Amino acid sequence: MSLKLALKPHERIIIGGAVIKNGASSCHLLIENNVPILRQADILSEADANSPCRRIYFVIQLLYIEGEKKPELQPLYWELVSDVLGAAPSMKDLISQISQLIIKNKFYQALKIAKKLIQYEEELLKNVTQSS
Repeated sequence: MSLKLALKPHERIIIGGAVIKNGASSCHLLIENNVPILRQADILSEADANSPCRRIYFVIQLLYIEGEKKPELQPLYWELVSDVLGAAPSMKDLISQISQLIIKNKFYQALKIAKKLIQYEEELLKNVTQSS
């Protein structure tokens, strides 16, 4: 089954590890095989991975896009998760959901929950800032 994508002008997308930037006009693509795909809204650059939960998201993104690097990236994921849980045990439920998906190699679904983890982290930081 094919995946139909419509790209906006200048939108970026990652397809199978290749970063592709659309030109000045809209474009339609038909992906006919099973490859990792991330649209611009789901891509986090290394420079933007500037918080513990964003770093978790970034590592999951790399696991999804660069599956062959899985053996070297998974220990990094578990280290980051351990650090986050040590600092914020209230994130346990979300991290547990993400970790179960990581174990099952369902990285795209893990990214979706990792977005919720980032939102939760931002709420916690906002509450701490307001309390100070």
